[in-house]
Amino acid sequence: MNKPLNKMAVQATINGESKAFLCSPGQVLAEVLRDELELIGTKIGCNTGDCGACSVLVDDRLVCSCLVLAAEVEGKSVLTVEGVANGGELHPVQQKLLEHGGLQCGICTPGVVIAAKALLEHNPYPTEEQARYWLAGNLCRCTGYDKIIRAVLDAAKTMRGGAA
Repeated sequence: MNKPLNKMAVQATINGESKAFLCSPGQVLAEVLRDELELIGTKIGCNTGDCGACSVLVDDRLVCSCLVLAAEVEGKSVLTVEGVANGGELHPVQQKLLEHGGLQCGICTPGVVIAAKALLEHNPYPTEEQARYWLAGNLCRCTGYDKIIRAVLDAAKTMRGGAA
């Protein structure tokens, strides 16, 4: 006889909205975001925390959502790529990735956007070396990274109001 899975109720703020969902004790946040909450922008690449495609912010901390149990976000705030734009207006990181051609197949893009946003909130004046270090956990097989880094540095400048 199959034993029923125990589901637990979790309440969290997802992209600024209060959300409640059910999850099994071992279910990771990436699965819940995609399968339960239908926030499919968060990609599942490796399931081992090595590629960064599933990066989200949990209470303003950059994490790989494939390594975070969904139950751990109880009472916390989660930001996914769907919550980055302001209505129809793209965040400067998103806009600059478009302008610089810093995206191609799209698998890494959500994680790069989240990681870059976290970087620029933490350090509005990153050097190229700092940007490369901060984004090192986001693997991209298409762009060669230079376009991504140029986009992030340009977004930093835009967010500072054009100041060098």
